[in-house]
Order: sequence, then C-alpha cells, then structure tokens
Amino acid sequence: MAKRSAQVQSISDAFRVRPEDFSLAGVDPAATPVGPRSKAEAAADLAVVGEELDRLQEALYAEGTGGGGRRVLLVLQGMDTSGKGGTIRHVAGLVNPQGLHIASFKKPTPEELRHDFLWRVRGQVPQPGYIGVFDRSHYEDVLVARVDELVPSAEWQRRYGEINAFEAELAEQGVTTVKCFLHISPERQRERLIARLEDPLKRWKYNPADLEVRSKFSRYQLAYQDALVKCSTPVAPWYAVPSDRKWYRNWVVARLLLEALRSLAPAYPEPSYDPAVELARLRDADPLR
Repeated sequence: MAKRSAQVQSISDAFRVRPEDFSLAGVDPAATPVGPRSKAEAAADLAVVGEELDRLQEALYAEGTGGGGRRVLLVLQGMDTSGKGGTIRHVAGLVNPQGLHIASFKKPTPEELRHDFLWRVRGQVPQPGYIGVFDRSHYEDVLVARVDELVPSAEWQRRYGEINAFEAELAEQGVTTVKCFLHISPERQRERLIARLEDPLKRWKYNPADLEVRSKFSRYQLAYQDALVKCSTPVAPWYAVPSDRKWYRNWVVARLLLEALRSLAPAYPEPSYDPAVELARLRDADPLR
C-alpha cells in the first residue's frame, strides 16, 4: 500500500455528501481515509495550514474593507460531544479573531419563536470580509424540531426547500458556505460524556438532559441522513467529517476551510492614494520633524 501524504489534492472531494448515493451508516466515524495517519502528522500539517489560512483571511478582510462583498460561512453540526466547540478553538483559532464572527444557536427565545425559523439566522450571517462560524445552525429546525416533534411533520419537511433557497440566496450575496457534519459514534459519545463527569473541570459542559438526547441517537441519525441528502447542493454542499478522532476532525475542517478560501483567492484592494506621494510626504515633509 502506498504511503499517504498529509498533502491531499482535494479534501472536499473526499468528504462531500453526494445525495445520489450517500449513506450516513456507511461513514465510519473513526476513519482517516485521506491525509495524516497520526496526531503528530496532523499537528505538523495544521501549523502550515494555519499560516496560509491567516494570510488568506487577512486578504479577505482587507477586500471587505475595500468594498468587496465576499465572505465565508462555516457551519458546524453534530451530536453532543462531537466537538463543535473544539473545532472552533483549533480551526477558527488559527486566524485573526478580528475577522471572525461566531454565533451559537441554542433553544429559540420567545422573541425568536415569534418569527420565521430563519429570522434569527439571517441576523448572524457574516458581514463582507468576515469568516462566520455557526455552532449549530438553521438545521436545528429539521433536526431537534423533527426528533422532538416540536412542529408537525409537514412543516419540518417543507423547511428543507426553504433552507436550500436561503443558502442559494446567500451564495448570490457572495457567501461561500462550508457545512460540516461532525460524525461521531455512540461509543465515543459515551466515553466523552463519562470524561466530562469524571473531570471536575469539565463538569460544566455536562447537562443531565444530555442522556435524554443520547437515548434518541438513532432517531437523530435518521434526521441527519435526510438533512444531509436533501440539503447538499452545488452552492452549499455538506461534508461528513469523521470525528471520533479529534485531531483528524480538526485537520479535515481546517483543510475544507482552506480550500474554500483558496477558491476565492481574495485580493487586497488597490489604495485610493498614491503610495509614492505619501512616502515623499513622510520623508520630506513629516509634520513631526
């Protein structure tokens, strides 16, 4: 067997959800199908990825200040303990926080419930030049709403089309959306919940209601299967990321984000002044000299 390299031609091709033949049951949460084979290899490559991500994000931010309308939205979905927060820390943490907008979507507030389910999401779409990160997202309304029967079946089924239309609208506005489903096994989830209870410093992450949600694990897998298949579109594809191994999860998401920024090739705006004139003013006519 040929030795794999951390350098992979296209991570998006390897993990993209193709609706015509996708089966979540066929995705191994512990798999490492491409890229690094070890935590050490992943860490070494992530350092290189981080440098390029930082450069590209700065260019995107500068482009936005110059009037450009493009931005990137990273959507993170997954079961409890799948690592949404850890991914934000290890991937989004690679770039300048000045150009980040992070939003977390929890149980809707009474005000949010008075509006369409996309209302609260629209208000968190990143501004031009920014990388936005959604910790959970509008997909909660075809996942939790479905599993817990919060709305009639006809309503959550209609939402797939509304989500696709919304994401197509974002694409027209210059938003590149990268949607990552962080896929973990029930066995790994159990280990991580136990670890939270055994470590006093992690107990704040635990909620007794987590066990009730865990009891619905198989129902959530069916809900995710439908959401991934029905809402993986050319302008906003889903990526199923094996997440039993934290280091591999972080590497995959970072690489997906890097591919998205590379495809944009953001450019620094041309200055509205003559740099040579300004240099001369500083050198020859500096008012503080």
